[in-house]
Amino acid sequence: QVQLVESGGGSVRAGGSLRLSCTASGIILSMKSMGWYRQAPGKQRELVAIVTSGRSTHADSVKGRFTVARDGARNTVYLQMNSLRPEDTAVYYCYGIHADTDYWGKGTLVTVSA
Repeated sequence: QVQLVESGGGSVRAGGSLRLSCTASGIILSMKSMGWYRQAPGKQRELVAIVTSGRSTHADSVKGRFTVARDGARNTVYLQMNSLRPEDTAVYYCYGIHADTDYWGKGTLVTVSA
């Protein structure tokens, strides 16, 4: 059974940094894509950043502040978040695609205070 497990969430003041990690287990081959979504209170889930076939894409709202990276050999994806803002407060979900199936982690809360 494929599982995605996130770690690294927490609370930080505006301007601070956090690093999220997510590792996929239960599969042998590398996932086609891995990345991060987030959902703020009262809002829809949105793409933050994703890596597909070695190419990364970042949402405009996080460009220049967040960086996504993959370790394909370990089926792990990271999200380095710098210059955090209160509007980055959300539950961050790890996302992956394997054999045309979407997989989601349970989410990790990131809270940024002013």
